[in-house]
Amino acid sequence: MDRDSRVRAYYRRLDDGNYAGLKSLLHPEFTQRRPDRTFDDRRAFLEFMRSERPMTDTRHDVTNVCASESGRAASGILRDSDDNRLFAFIDVFAFGPDGQITKLTTYV
Repeated sequence: MDRDSRVRAYYRRLDDGNYAGLKSLLHPEFTQRRPDRTFDDRRAFLEFMRSERPMTDTRHDVTNVCASESGRAASGILRDSDDNRLFAFIDVFAFGPDGQITKLTTYV
């Protein structure tokens, strides 16, 4: 799977609640930094997404994926189940040599 496809699969699997599929995209030492919290490994990130998110019925409308040699940046809108706009986001992805996502930095 190429990097653009991996980024789009990340959002699709997250929105669908496919946590086993999401896990396969992430390196075991995956980290995420976002304005409200930090996840220092894949296990903590997946546990939060599976069990602790305040809203699970959301959809990421990705409008752009921009490429560089070192990674990808995706921008879009997070929407609730009624299609209301919650907020805009930019996610910056880094990848390991195996293609798995190693780092995600989220800006809102």
